[in-house]
Amino acid sequence: MSQVESLGIKRLEGLHYYVHDLERSRRFYTEKLDFAEIGRSSEALERAGRQRSVAFQAGDVVVVCSEPVGEGGRAWRWLRKHPDGVGTLFFEVEDLERCFRLLDGRGGTPIDEPRWHRYADGELGTFSITTPFGSSTFRFFERRGRTPLFDGFEPYPEPRGGRNRFGFGSIDHVTSNFETMAPTLLWLEHVMGFEPYWGITFHTEDVARGRQTGSGLRSKVMWDPRSGVKFANNEPLRPFFKNSQINVFAEDMRGDGIQHAALTVGDIVAAVRGLRERGVRFYPTPGTYYDMLPARLQALGVGRIDEDVEVLRELEILVDGKGPGQYLLQIFLQDSASTHGEREAGPFFYEIIQRKGDDGFGGGNFRALFESIERQQWSEGRVG
Repeated sequence: MSQVESLGIKRLEGLHYYVHDLERSRRFYTEKLDFAEIGRSSEALERAGRQRSVAFQAGDVVVVCSEPVGEGGRAWRWLRKHPDGVGTLFFEVEDLERCFRLLDGRGGTPIDEPRWHRYADGELGTFSITTPFGSSTFRFFERRGRTPLFDGFEPYPEPRGGRNRFGFGSIDHVTSNFETMAPTLLWLEHVMGFEPYWGITFHTEDVARGRQTGSGLRSKVMWDPRSGVKFANNEPLRPFFKNSQINVFAEDMRGDGIQHAALTVGDIVAAVRGLRERGVRFYPTPGTYYDMLPARLQALGVGRIDEDVEVLRELEILVDGKGPGQYLLQIFLQDSASTHGEREAGPFFYEIIQRKGDDGFGGGNFRALFESIERQQWSEGRVG
């Protein structure tokens, strides 16, 4: 149990995604995922920041996408080093000044001092810090009264595009990949005040001894008990370190970074069916997974589930659990590079998750995802 004082995080509010092609992002979020486009950066902010931004929202999930306008801005600097990717996570906190003092006092590295912006009906405070998550930063907000999403944000009179027909709710967790994750775990514990939550280690050799190829990973989940914000952190595992999909991610990203974000839904079967009808592509799951699923659920003590296994097979939805009637269902979209057929679209992807009494991370599904990503990387010639 961590003895570090809580930062007072209320929630992980959203992601700031730096992209080469803002129009492509607009089509993906509004036409594929059915997010609403809720506003954009003002002309003054675009001139000052040298980037153009648009915000999308579904439920409590907010994604801001920015593309460079000329040279010198944050999006331009990110894309000089990396493909498209999540450059910032933003958090709502209870007390901005207190949060800043705690982070600064624990060895966090602020990028700026807390700044307050005042509006007719409210105040918005914000500051940012660097992190061990590659080039990604964390931004903290305190909102008093009615405020814009960020200073210089211009909301539309009415949202445009999607209507969240798939029922996205919130960000369940964020997963990141590192060539070595120990520094990040220490930073999350001693600077952010997070606590250990879950962990798993596995390798190809666990099920295929003596192979000449293969890979593995070690994963540790850290969380903030007060807000429930969770970070899953992965690193490659020897002996086939270089072939691990975690290491391949680092090569594609050109550094450590955020691999995926999990979005909650209330009915994953309906959501996935609808997303597939819109042309959204997911990492595939072999039929043998579903052949063995009933026996595996019995072994886990889950027993009966509400969903038809044949429907799950059709939609390639994964299931895991921890006890009678306690299970979760999840599926993973293909990464952006595969979705858009362009390497510079980046290795980030989304997970969709529905929890039915299980607040864990699906150890069996972890392996299924891991192997699915590796099959994709082998097929694209990225491993070998």
